[in-house]
Amino acid sequence: MAVRGRPRGFDADAALDRAVEVFWRQGYEGASLTDLTDAMGINRTSMYAAFGNKEELFHRAVARYAEADMAYAREALAQPTAHAVVETFLRANADALTRADRPSGCLSVQGGLAEGGEGGRIAQFLADSRLAGERALAQRLAHAVEEGDLPADTDPDALARYVMVVSEGNAVHAASGASREALHATVDIALRALPGADARGER
Repeated sequence: MAVRGRPRGFDADAALDRAVEVFWRQGYEGASLTDLTDAMGINRTSMYAAFGNKEELFHRAVARYAEADMAYAREALAQPTAHAVVETFLRANADALTRADRPSGCLSVQGGLAEGGEGGRIAQFLADSRLAGERALAQRLAHAVEEGDLPADTDPDALARYVMVVSEGNAVHAASGASREALHATVDIALRALPGADARGER
């Protein structure tokens, strides 16, 4: 007879980590409730009690992903120069996209690709999440302009968007099998395009 409710020894954080991997590999639409509960080691009653419905679980999974797998983004913003901010972010991102112990690519990019269900809410939620990161980067770059660390005519919003385009493009390629070395080669080119790179003698 199936056991109902929360199983003994239920670890919500560990279960959520396993849900992150399922959504990461399969996307929101591709992850069935059976896929999720099997991976999490709980039944549907326990899942609903602990995390709510599938959409709510996905929101929790994305928050968990941002906290753990994207901690490097917060660390990058603390770097002392704009160039160091961008390089730290893009290098760490390339490494994160190709970790051997995690799925390739990025949950926030892949999770909602080709997503048409739920009234488009999942795709919009992920777009909003990415935009929040872009705005944080833009604010940091605007500060660099004010300090004279970037040329006065630099558009921090456009530059932040450029950095995110590189990051998200690398995520798509990583999910398709691109190597870490290939992603870093793209980062090399992106860094040479930064404002003031010639003055610093960047390669």
